[in-house]
Amino acid sequence: MSQYDVAIIGAGPSGSVAAALLAKQGVSVCVLEKQYFPRFVIGESLLPYCMEILREAELLEAVNREPSFQFKNGAAFTWGNRYTYFDFTDKFTAGAGTTFQVRRGIFDKILIDEVAKRGVDVRFGNEVLAFETQNDGVQLQVRNDKGESYNLNAKFVLDASGYGRVLPRLLDLELPSHLPARVARFTHIDDNIDDPEFDRNKILITTHPEHRDVWLWLIPFADNRCSIGVVGLPETLEGDDEQVLKKFALECPMLKRILKNAVWDNDFPYRHIQGYSANVKTLHGERFALLGNAAEFLDPVFSSGVTIALHSAHLAVPLIVRQVNGDIVDWQKEFADPLMLGVDAFRTYVNGWYDGSFQDVVYAKDPQPEIRRMISSILAGYAWDSANPFVAKSTQRLAALAEFCGTASQDK
Repeated sequence: MSQYDVAIIGAGPSGSVAAALLAKQGVSVCVLEKQYFPRFVIGESLLPYCMEILREAELLEAVNREPSFQFKNGAAFTWGNRYTYFDFTDKFTAGAGTTFQVRRGIFDKILIDEVAKRGVDVRFGNEVLAFETQNDGVQLQVRNDKGESYNLNAKFVLDASGYGRVLPRLLDLELPSHLPARVARFTHIDDNIDDPEFDRNKILITTHPEHRDVWLWLIPFADNRCSIGVVGLPETLEGDDEQVLKKFALECPMLKRILKNAVWDNDFPYRHIQGYSANVKTLHGERFALLGNAAEFLDPVFSSGVTIALHSAHLAVPLIVRQVNGDIVDWQKEFADPLMLGVDAFRTYVNGWYDGSFQDVVYAKDPQPEIRRMISSILAGYAWDSANPFVAKSTQRLAALAEFCGTASQDK
């Protein structure tokens, strides 16, 4: 039997940040992770707001030291012969304007290794099987990699298990997403890009020339490799991962040009994920809260997953400290509602991307500089800045702006 103030399920970015912030407050923490690190996970392009939270958790210095991470200062978009970009250093909201594009296996391991150095009990190969509330806390049933089961007691539990969604499964909290079940097919390539028009310091998001609801990511790393993927409805992207990805990529003018020397076949396999969008009935309950993808995952188009995960940890930690010290916490008012402000803003632009209205704004020929600065802030991860009109009234503002910009497809 083990007793901790807080048990964290999952050693990904939100689990590491939560553990680091809790440890700073003198809270005893145990992190339970089913896998061993490093391991592959998607979500390789960070947003600048992540740097603010990593700095608060005193994890940024370790990230800055990793040479394989690619400096990132914005997002570029291409559709047909159009090309535009957002510079994250030119934005409405104050804060970091640069970040990194990372291999998540390396990134996640750096974070959790730093946490372990600070005395946090990190247990790899330990799977949570059951959750039971008790008078003075929670009892978790855990199984280690030797097949041995044991109980672990905590005053509070954070689920940072990402796509594993441990507590939503155990407590019957899962709900279907309101977003369609799309598929992503992807790999890593040796890009060999020498085209002067390609900016390696930005993620490149490409709208397919015929299917506006199909898009591709190109995420450069610092060692001549890129992550490349295509996203769309399963019936549109039906077929073999490799064949579908190459087909749609080479149908896009800019990708076809800049990848002319690319080596597609190396030691990295072709992969896919399908039906990844998810939702839950609640973000919190008696003695638990859900972080990041364990609660809700929208879509990879604006790389919001890690940012939402880190912000959820940032919001939850001070509330946990108060609760384990005997204070009463209103988790709905102080955690769920503030978190959903930014999640709903991201949702607006995800929906707008797929219905074309946000694409019309992105690809508008005569953009208004101040409006682009407000949108740049959201794309940089500052989706919780209620002073930004495109956060506070995201749906109304996007609809009005899309109507003003007109339909970009008329003269692509």
